[in-house]
This record gives sequence, structure tokens and C-alpha cells, in this order.
Amino acid sequence: MPKLNFLLNLQREDAVEAALDTAKWLRGVGVEVAFDHESAAALDESCVTLAEIAGADLVVTFGGDGTLIRAGRYCSETKTPILGVYFGQFGFVTQCEPQEVRTAIRQFLDGEAEFDDRMMLKGELIRKDEVVATLHALNEVTVQRSIATKMTVFGIRIDWEDVALYPADGILVATPTGSTAYSLSAGGPVVDPRVQAMVLTPITPHSLGARPLVLSPESRIELSVGVRGDAVLWADGQSRLNMLTGDTVVITRSERVTRLVMVDRSDFLMKLRTRLLWGARS
Repeated sequence: MPKLNFLLNLQREDAVEAALDTAKWLRGVGVEVAFDHESAAALDESCVTLAEIAGADLVVTFGGDGTLIRAGRYCSETKTPILGVYFGQFGFVTQCEPQEVRTAIRQFLDGEAEFDDRMMLKGELIRKDEVVATLHALNEVTVQRSIATKMTVFGIRIDWEDVALYPADGILVATPTGSTAYSLSAGGPVVDPRVQAMVLTPITPHSLGARPLVLSPESRIELSVGVRGDAVLWADGQSRLNMLTGDTVVITRSERVTRLVMVDRSDFLMKLRTRLLWGARS
């Protein structure tokens, strides 16, 4: 019997309604369905923990990009495919409109679905020459000053070469998928997710020479922080680690990928037009 796990944004009533309706339909055709632990408790449904959510044939998220990225943290290790149903604001990563969910799931169950493997990043926190923590990210890895710290200086080394020292609020390294997220807000370029690359973007730099860089996907990027002030390492804005004086972060391509169910090959270009209002007259 096929098994599908659902991850919901409980703050969206329309997402909850769609998930319950889809679960009822699937059970009616002999498919096992379970909800993430928080949603199951709120809706009196069968549940699965987030740590176990990847143990299904397909994970379906009902929400925005943040909901899909939460699923990706667990599904990327096993390459469990994710169908992201769009109930959000921008929704650059979610690929399925609510009215398309049954058709998309049918295609998956019939073995007719196409998949889009998205590149991910690995951020390693180095302390006294040892890796003390490893984070994986679909969108971006960010090193930022802590909220109580004034602007500090960030050092950048690429492929073992010293490249720059930027006084800034932080530095982020994004994937093409993440180029439409925090990186875009920080002034980085929009990159087609079919491209394999890393995008390095300074966050509010106090330097006219600070510019975003598009780098090889095989680059090794090392970020360090000036001795004054504290910093925080983030992965996709969800995983957070405090950095100590002398720590560095090494960012490389992750061996993991986030596998998405593809609904429309022209999806990305359509979203640029509609989500960024490129098709609207000023």
C-alpha cells in the first residue's frame, strides 16, 4: 500500500482544509496517509514525527516555501520526493497549485511523475581546526552579526584564496533555488534553478566595492568574523548556531539534494512574472 505523509502550515485555514480533503480522497482509494505530529494533534489525525516524515513514498506539504523547506531538512538525506502545494505569499519553491494536487498525486502513484533535484549547500562550523557542527540548506547558509552586536568585519576566502574583508551585517551563500529568497532581498541576482552555482551576497555592506558573486558549484567558501562582536550561523533561517571568537564557516556543495515533484517545466518563469509583478504595468 502506498504511503504519503503530510506537513502543514496550521496558520493557513485553506491549507488545512485542502490537506484534510486530500487525505479523505487518498484513503478512499487505498492510500495510507499520516500527518506531521503538530498537525495530527490539532486535527485528531494519525501522526508521524518530523524525524520519521521521510519514511513515506511521497511527502506533501500544504503551505508556503517555509513549510516545504522544513520537509526538505528531513527528506533530503533519503531523497524522498516532496510535492509542495502552494498556500503562501511568494511560493517560488512550491510547484503545485491547490486545484492541481489530485492530478499531481495521481501521476506520482501511476509512476508518471517527473522530478527536479535541487542543489543544496553544506555549512561546516570549524572550531580549533575541528568540525563541530554541520548544517545542510536548500536556500542559503548565512553568517550574521548577533542582534546585540554592531556592524562587524567578515572575511571571505574562496578556494583557499583571500578575497575580501567586508564591514557588513553578514554574508550569505545561496543556491539558485535560494536566489529568490533572502539573497534577492539583500540585492543578489535571480538565478534559474536549473543552473548549478553558488551566489555569495554581502548583507548591508558598508563598502561600495562589495558586490554579489556567482561562483562555481564546486567552490569552497570560508567565512570568518572579526574579533569584535558575536555572530550566528543560520541554515535556511531555521537551524541556528552561535559562533565563538575564532570560529570559521566552510560552505561547499552538499552531497544531499531536495527532490521535488515537477508539475510544470515553465513554473519558474511564470512565477517571476506573477510573484514579482513583472507582468503588471506601473
